[in-house]
Amino acid sequence: MLQNLAERIRKDISLGAQKPFKKVIDVSSGDPHRADLQHVSFLRQVLAVCVHPQLLEDKCFPLDVKIRAQKLLEACDGASVGSYTASSGLRHVRQSIAEFIKRRDGVPSYAQNIFISAGSQRAIMIAVKLLASGEGNTRTGVLIPAPCPHMLYNVLEEAGLVLVPYQLTEEKGWAVDLDKLHQALKAARGNCEPRAIYISNPGNPTGHVQDRKSIEEVIQFAAAERLLLLADEVYQDSVYGKDREFISYKKVLFEMDRELAETVQLISFHSISSTCIGECGLRAGYMEVVNMDPEVIYYFDNTLCGDISTPVTGQLALDLMVNPPQPGDSSYDTYIQETFFTLATMSRNAQLVHELLNKLPGVRCQPALGGIYVFPRLHLPCGIKAQAKLLGLKADVLYCQKLLEEEGVLAGAGEHGEMTDSFHLRSSIRNHKAL
Repeated sequence: MLQNLAERIRKDISLGAQKPFKKVIDVSSGDPHRADLQHVSFLRQVLAVCVHPQLLEDKCFPLDVKIRAQKLLEACDGASVGSYTASSGLRHVRQSIAEFIKRRDGVPSYAQNIFISAGSQRAIMIAVKLLASGEGNTRTGVLIPAPCPHMLYNVLEEAGLVLVPYQLTEEKGWAVDLDKLHQALKAARGNCEPRAIYISNPGNPTGHVQDRKSIEEVIQFAAAERLLLLADEVYQDSVYGKDREFISYKKVLFEMDRELAETVQLISFHSISSTCIGECGLRAGYMEVVNMDPEVIYYFDNTLCGDISTPVTGQLALDLMVNPPQPGDSSYDTYIQETFFTLATMSRNAQLVHELLNKLPGVRCQPALGGIYVFPRLHLPCGIKAQAKLLGLKADVLYCQKLLEEEGVLAGAGEHGEMTDSFHLRSSIRNHKAL
């Protein structure tokens, strides 16, 4: 609804309508290239050569760009990005991803356990469809954080699953609370059959980053309750909170008790669109499955067959994301400068937005430590709540509608008030030109 309203306002402005603002500023999404964020030169150059191999003879491209493009073309059938790939993705790229995970975590990773899809959302859909079963009180349930990524509801409901929200603790920086997990699980039993827990780390849209202790608690909880762990780690390279670092669920799992490391079933997700690179339009992500039965892995392959294959340019971009230029390469210095600038921009924006929002009356915002969103709380007056009720809207939706109509700022409605009396909005910090 808000997106449609924004389009109407843009059209009105283009036709000469007088507004108290000159353009609509969209902070609801995390699409950095829409805001003209600088792309990563190395990635675009390699893709350009792969799409048009005659550029291999062009002297304007660095040597490492040509070498990488040549290797990627050799991995494609017919040495062309126009050919199909295996349904689970190019073997070369899956191997690169496995090597990246091994470097990151210090534990083995295998290409046959990596599956490439058209974005992480599609990968999550494939994973949860495996779980869907039962009717009525026996339908499969998935524990999800509240708040959670705004598209997750649609994905799980489309798969026929029951959503089992567990409340994140806002006053503690949106921390995952073990007691809240147990409360949610207890309340769900009898209404569905909980079989999985979804975690977003770094958090979307909350910006929290779990520490090792918190991750260990979730793993132990999943093990005790025999739940599949779905770890959405798409913002893993976007951590900027002081004294915080990204630690993968796989790394923590494999450093825990050996029995846990060998039995807890884990699927982790990553994406080309959610990183500092932010290539949303290339539509590629991957999932790694851990401790899965071979028959389950066979299911993933069969399901992906229905998609033909993920766009090849997106797959190649994944390879470039997990295997960037190294010290000594021609493109290394430029790559480091560009990615550092993006991360520094997000860190600066996160701090500025946090300070600005907390100066506004009726708004309180927890600091973002990672990811690309802040999720401020709105202390709305009774009048707007009553007006929203009369209009059949949620109060935070009406607030965002007024913000758009009166100020030209398109924010995402938190729509978090279904579970609590609190209201929120979602704002991206990756759109640096909006700040």
